[in-house]
Amino acid sequence: MDNRAEVREFLVSRRSRITPEQAGVETFGDRRRVTGLRREEVARLAGVSVDYFTRLERGNLKGVSDEVLESIARALRLDDAEREHLFDLARSSQASPRVQRKPLATDVRPEVRYLLDAITDAPAIVLNHRMDLVAGNELGYALHSPMYAGAERPANVSRFIFLDSRAKAYFPEWQRSADMNVAILRGEAGRNPHDAGLASLIGELSMRSEEFRTLWAAHDVRHHYAGLKRFVHPVVGALELHYLSVPLHGDRGMTLTTYPAVPGSPSADALRLLASWAASEGFIGKAEPTAAAERDPAASQERAAPRQ
Repeated sequence: MDNRAEVREFLVSRRSRITPEQAGVETFGDRRRVTGLRREEVARLAGVSVDYFTRLERGNLKGVSDEVLESIARALRLDDAEREHLFDLARSSQASPRVQRKPLATDVRPEVRYLLDAITDAPAIVLNHRMDLVAGNELGYALHSPMYAGAERPANVSRFIFLDSRAKAYFPEWQRSADMNVAILRGEAGRNPHDAGLASLIGELSMRSEEFRTLWAAHDVRHHYAGLKRFVHPVVGALELHYLSVPLHGDRGMTLTTYPAVPGSPSADALRLLASWAASEGFIGKAEPTAAAERDPAASQERAAPRQ
């Protein structure tokens, strides 16, 4: 991915969304040709020269100090996720593709799998930075069973949302899910611009989904730690589940997400029904290929897909 283009388009998109009134900039009734702030207004708010900010907005963040980045973030009124993205873009602009941080994890450690198995009353899954579902407990696989109807493994949340016709029935708040998914991928692209698998996924979605292309062009980034999510599962129907996402710091790029229901709620009853169905279907061991099968495509093809 082109870091300079990412920087340029991100800064321009953030500048264009802020009105002079929001930024406290006096316009004195002048007629404006831009929808947001002018470059010189952002430069003044950030305490840098117009020429310097123009250089930054053209995509050149090499050598920029943290202090200047903080000033730009304040001037553009970036939230925590956007500020983090700006710093990630700056870090990536100064790193060679050959100079990588700690490698991204490709599989979860045994103790993470033990933890997943110990969570019995709530769906739990582990996603990697490409939104592949790399591990889960039985309820986690069962909750996401529509993503396993096809033969492709590992199941990928982004592909399901934008390329599978069942996604809009499964996610009753589909637009919200789509917005959040693209915002997460945008942040990951800023952190991992040289990841070939991530670039390939973004390229595939951009070619095959107009909805994805539109959302990607907005350059929105967002944190996704906790909240309420609604599903319509093909077996147990409507589910309203809280979610909590925790990065697995020992496995860079991996995130553990749990989906508990409010005790005594209809969704809690539906999860118990889902657990019974999952046990009869035997999702553990069928939804995901083993690490050995991942390395051996022939072995992966021999595994049966979960029944729907």
